Amino acid sequence: MYTGIVQALLPAGHIDRRPGLMSFSLPVPAELQIDLEPGASVAVNGVCLTVTRIAGEDVYFDAIAETLALTNLGLLAEGALVNMERSARHDAEVGGHILSGHIIGTAIVNRIVRDENNCRMTFGVGHSSSQWLKYVFHKGFIAINGASLTVAELNRDEATVTVNLIPETLRRTNFALLDEGDEVNIEIESQTQAIVDTVERVMAERYPMSA
Repeated sequence: MYTGIVQALLPAGHIDRRPGLMSFSLPVPAELQIDLEPGASVAVNGVCLTVTRIAGEDVYFDAIAETLALTNLGLLAEGALVNMERSARHDAEVGGHILSGHIIGTAIVNRIVRDENNCRMTFGVGHSSSQWLKYVFHKGFIAINGASLTVAELNRDEATVTVNLIPETLRRTNFALLDEGDEVNIEIESQTQAIVDTVERVMAERYPMSA
């Protein structure tokens, strides 16, 4: 479980690509390594990954073929900055919203509007992969690259989601590095998904379509 509050912005270390598998490391600072051990879960750009090895400050992870196909980790380059969050403790303050680290797909940065103290980003998901938009609502939660954000605008016809980013979010995450055309990871709010799926199932059972 994660809270969507990014704890560190870290550069990817050596990347080893093999058939169906990518291994890489992150230089995790000592304060974020407390009680961290192999087998622990860490979110990298919102993707829940298992720690495979720790060597000094370097913490190693593996990403299998399905993860690489579903997320933006397959595009990761050495030195690229990623958002990192340790799994939440049972008494942790939930500053964002509850996340599982299970990415539903990716979206593309369509538009970035910046001024002195504000940044507004619009992400397009493409109509062919926009089924999950039914779980997204205006002023609801969405996780992008592992950061918990509020939906500022939703256009279902154009399959776009817009968020506003405060200066603190830009300082703590890799959003400030994004350009139009870049790919980001998306996780939807699980409680909303459960409610929508339940309502759809009940309606289908009560009002089945006539043959």
